[in-house]
Amino acid sequence: MRVTAAVMPERSGRWSLEALDLVDPAPHEVVVRVVASGICQTDVHARDGFFPLPWPAVYGHEGAGVVERVGSAVSELAAGDHVIMANPSCGECADCRAGYEVYCERSRTLKQSGLRADGTVALSRTGEPVYGSFFQQSSFATLALGTVRNTIKVPKDAPLDLLAAFPCGVNTGAGAVMNVLKPQPGDAFAVFGAGTVGLAGLMAAKLAGCDPIIAVDVFANRLALALELGATYAVDAKRHDVAREVRRIAGGRGVKWTLEAAGVPAALRAAVDALAPRGTCCLVGSARDGVEAALEMRTLQQGRVVRGCIQGESVVKEFLPRLVELFRAGKLPVDRLVRHYEFAAINDAVSDMLGGATIKPVLRIGRA
Repeated sequence: MRVTAAVMPERSGRWSLEALDLVDPAPHEVVVRVVASGICQTDVHARDGFFPLPWPAVYGHEGAGVVERVGSAVSELAAGDHVIMANPSCGECADCRAGYEVYCERSRTLKQSGLRADGTVALSRTGEPVYGSFFQQSSFATLALGTVRNTIKVPKDAPLDLLAAFPCGVNTGAGAVMNVLKPQPGDAFAVFGAGTVGLAGLMAAKLAGCDPIIAVDVFANRLALALELGATYAVDAKRHDVAREVRRIAGGRGVKWTLEAAGVPAALRAAVDALAPRGTCCLVGSARDGVEAALEMRTLQQGRVVRGCIQGESVVKEFLPRLVELFRAGKLPVDRLVRHYEFAAINDAVSDMLGGATIKPVLRIGRA
């Protein structure tokens, strides 16, 4: 099958659209005609060599589109179904069987090796391999090869060019709040980093009835949007001792829940220092290997908890449809985060995201 894909030729290079060949689906695989794909910080990490995926490579891990073909063992999806593609898992290891597929033993290989689940290469150019299968999809392409486990059916009347924001960023932030922290009405909540992940967490905190809800960031436009989406206070991290300000807003004692969504050591330290005794900080911000953060040991002795979370700790086939229904009901206004770009403008979209001008870039790649 011939596809047009955004190819990254080398470390920290620029994407270019190229014609490639895609293999036919294996028994448990699905070919999806990509309508849209979200862009995430993880794609930038891959571009810059944080993962072992070699070059040339095709990234993209938030695909939304229409099923073109299914493998011989696929029965729950059919050609014409509208779908989104999320993080992959093997379904067989102890964590998968226990309902924690985000911690799948094969997770790193399935996401970042550049190979399909069977160890082969899905994409090629004039017979030479182009590494893909990024999160078992590589959705920066007109056709993507997913697996039946990470391809989720969605209603046909839901806009695919908005649902492309859900599989990673929205799933991670909303899932961290809804699946991990599970706040109660009236609980004080603060989010550190008001990008896609942080704002999704903020919207989930609003749905849970948290009060106050405090957003912390360095970009004025993101803080303004946070207030529109339900934050009761916005704190500019460039102008304040952030932990002290958050504690002040929360009555001096601190907040019960914090979400670190910036991936910055100073933000994690502030998110922990802002906690009330027995409060919990959930770390979802993405950082490269080797990044360390210092915490004061005495702070933790007061019953405070710091824990990590990958991709909302969600079972994607169950949780993502739930988020889509909240969006369709007007309770999760993810559309407020999204700015659309044409496929050929992928480099501009990434630049705008990294510069703070765009919160959630979504590429328009094809038609439904």
